[in-house]
Amino acid sequence: MKKILLIFAIGAFYNATAQQFDKKLVLKQMILANDYFMQKWPETGKTIITNKERPSNIWTRGVYYEGLMALHEIFPKETYYDYAMSWSEFHKWGFNGGNTTRNADNYCAAQTYIDLYNLEQDSKKLKNTKANLNMLLNTPQLDDWSWIDAIQMGMPVFAKMGVLEKDNRYFEKMYQMYMYSRNKHGDHGLFNPKDGLWWRDADFDPPYKEPNGEDCYWSRGNGWVIAALAKVLTIIPENAPHREQYVKDLKTMAAALVPIQRPDGFWNVSLHDPTNFGGKEASGTALFVYGMAYGVNKGILKKETYLPVIEKAWNALTKESLHENGFLGFLQSTGKEPKDGQPLSYDKIPDFEDYGLGCFLLAGSEIYKMK
Repeated sequence: MKKILLIFAIGAFYNATAQQFDKKLVLKQMILANDYFMQKWPETGKTIITNKERPSNIWTRGVYYEGLMALHEIFPKETYYDYAMSWSEFHKWGFNGGNTTRNADNYCAAQTYIDLYNLEQDSKKLKNTKANLNMLLNTPQLDDWSWIDAIQMGMPVFAKMGVLEKDNRYFEKMYQMYMYSRNKHGDHGLFNPKDGLWWRDADFDPPYKEPNGEDCYWSRGNGWVIAALAKVLTIIPENAPHREQYVKDLKTMAAALVPIQRPDGFWNVSLHDPTNFGGKEASGTALFVYGMAYGVNKGILKKETYLPVIEKAWNALTKESLHENGFLGFLQSTGKEPKDGQPLSYDKIPDFEDYGLGCFLLAGSEIYKMK
């Protein structure tokens, strides 16, 4: 009996230690992916041309710089700081749409502006951010975030400003806008507590169905939400109002994601219908890794339950998506549902390469912090 218990203990110890990440390798993988992008885009202000020409401070690039600042936090390399500063300076610390934009995609860039301000204070860095956020704070609208992607683009800006200004009004407005999206947009809100997942916008809540009859839960859209919750929780104080709501929703989402992870470690673009453009997809997977890894790191999620899920997903991203030159494959192009940007493949270049890298860097940064 003692021998059996000893063998079991040794096996348990082996499994626990085997699931720890090689931090040097994780950092190396993040640097590889980031170097590929920085070398491809040496001019930070260069416009992005796909089906049309866009300025480089749109949301796709804003998400990349979120990831870059997360990398800079764990590996503060001067070239990363300079790259972020160059981008911010080129755009004069401003937004696509100006200081009166209500579109969270536009003021997503403020997440990086505030991070850079915190590293070196200079009032010019926040002139536009404060003007735009004050407008949002002091006007009555709560329904701006009518698509769930906006939750990630917008919530962390309010959280960072609330901390910076020591002003709970930002936390309250953020909560009101989040709960409006959660409970009021569409027919019954965009969050389905029964399934623990979110419909992308009002176009996809019932009676809309996927080909197999299930609800449409888009992978990256749900990724944006769990990432927003994780990021906000890293920013706001422990005693901040409504923190328990964000913790509860992160836990609910994480629990819903575990049983629908693919055997290969990825998640399908349609979370409840693997037949609708089923296959590997990197951006949603990376965002889920980020949210779950944060949850484990902070003791919100049980390590024994979620570490194997995180490990399987990160291995999938680094072995099946990450190329030797740093390019990320299996990345769905911009869109709002499973059919957009299809089909995906290891070599296919998406319409934008920046936001997927941002998601990957966010995931890697949180894995790097794991003990």
